[in-house]
Amino acid sequence: MNLKICIAEDNYFLVKTIKEKLSFFDNISVKFHANNGAELIGKMEENHNIDVILMDIQMPEMNGIKATELVKKKYPQIKVIMLTVVDDDDCVFKSIKAGANGYLLKEIDAEKLYKSIIEVTKGGAPMTPSIALKTLNLLRNPNSLQTSNKDQEEIKLSKRETEILIQLSKGLNYNAISDNLIISPSTIRKHIENIYKKLQVHSKMEAVMKAQKRNLI
Repeated sequence: MNLKICIAEDNYFLVKTIKEKLSFFDNISVKFHANNGAELIGKMEENHNIDVILMDIQMPEMNGIKATELVKKKYPQIKVIMLTVVDDDDCVFKSIKAGANGYLLKEIDAEKLYKSIIEVTKGGAPMTPSIALKTLNLLRNPNSLQTSNKDQEEIKLSKRETEILIQLSKGLNYNAISDNLIISPSTIRKHIENIYKKLQVHSKMEAVMKAQKRNLI
């Protein structure tokens, strides 16, 4: 059975990575790619003969949650897997509510991504373990959503941490940031550790995306 996939993702590099991961499997073909939710909906008007959509959350013009909601209303048979770096409770909850069939983080390896696509077409709900845990916690304690939203407001970065995050968002490495801000690379590492702790993230990309989402930078 040949599975027809489309990708909604605004980062060209990540689209290329996803396509490379899927290229190992003969029974999967990527039909098209859209840069945002609005473009996805437009392209689906022309061709909705699709089995699975791999959907990013944070995209310009129309985000993945809104796009999922629209796709599910119009084409309920199409499976939607959120494939994203964002794993905060609010996004998980809103995606599931919008009708997402699965929720995976982008660092997933090719084999697991393939198995998740097969699983979702058979009626399963593939989830990265950390997301599955969050989902269970949300079901056990629906009030935790309000609590997590309150916590988000309380993230406070120092002026220096904000400067470093802005530099990171431009794709600069530690040495370039060190030259620009006239502080040593080891001091920058220390600041980045603190930023990770405050934002509760584990990578530069996550830190930048979360900070942008919270309007910290």
